Amino acid sequence: MEHRTLGRTGRTVSTVGLGTWQLGADWGEVEPAEATAVLEAAVESGVNFFDTADVYGDGRSEQTIGAFLQEHPELDVTVATKMGRRVDQVPENYVLAHFRQWVDRSRRNLGTDTLDLVQLHCPPTPVYSDQEVYDALDTLVEEGAIRHYGVSVERTDEALAAIARGNTATVQIILNAFRLKPLDAVLPAAREAGVGIIARVPLASGLLSGKYTKDTRFAEDDHRNYNRTGGAFDVGETFSGVDFERGLEAVREFSELLPEGTPTAQAALAWVIAQDGVSTVIPGARSVEQARANASAADTGSLGRDLDEGVRRIYDAHFRESVHPRW
Repeated sequence: MEHRTLGRTGRTVSTVGLGTWQLGADWGEVEPAEATAVLEAAVESGVNFFDTADVYGDGRSEQTIGAFLQEHPELDVTVATKMGRRVDQVPENYVLAHFRQWVDRSRRNLGTDTLDLVQLHCPPTPVYSDQEVYDALDTLVEEGAIRHYGVSVERTDEALAAIARGNTATVQIILNAFRLKPLDAVLPAAREAGVGIIARVPLASGLLSGKYTKDTRFAEDDHRNYNRTGGAFDVGETFSGVDFERGLEAVREFSELLPEGTPTAQAALAWVIAQDGVSTVIPGARSVEQARANASAADTGSLGRDLDEGVRRIYDAHFRESVHPRW
């Protein structure tokens, strides 16, 4: 497993991390024992970066990670959590008093005095340009409640606003073969500023696993069912905002670019890892097998210029018109 420096945190993390939204049961029910087994499999496969949020299962994901790490104090795992989605999404809620409440809750859930990395969880766009917000986050660092802070964004302009602030350590952004806009300006700006890039939704909510068909059905409590039109949160978080059936056609074309025997999911992850400026990619996993398979993408290596050119052709043909202007 290759390791890279996570931006201004100075920490060294695995190029494949673990996203733990699934462990909060927003992708269908996950039993506690299964969730713990996923964490164990990820660590055994070389993963040392977990990404979570206070809203995943209303704290369930954080609590699962906290309990796991309490049982394994020997592990050197960086945990990034996120805050801000448990209240009305208005800029006025992003103030120091609320930050302290949210951080204290996450510290209890994770069983730690100081959080490794806290990210603003896709707040309203004006928040990214508000100096008082960054001053409040700096205060939390000074008080020892958090070590570093970053942002999670929906749009590239939000990422660029955060990168311009001197103490932003990381930016988490959707980046996959169906979402290429971050390559234009965000990754170059992050490289120049020394800001880490955490690539999320790398498999477009599983589309790029190559396992779905037009007949695939998702559980009622799975966001791939209830959020297809953006009824619960930004539609870009579900299948990267692309039409499901259009996405299936694009996946078929992507798979045809791969050397024989190369799993589609691992190739999609390896493509993200190969992008200059990416610190870590955080696919989720609902099973031990998925966790291990995702981690193996770190060993896939570069699949060549032909794949990169093919990804861009597919994007231009299927998604540029609908995706590029929006995010």
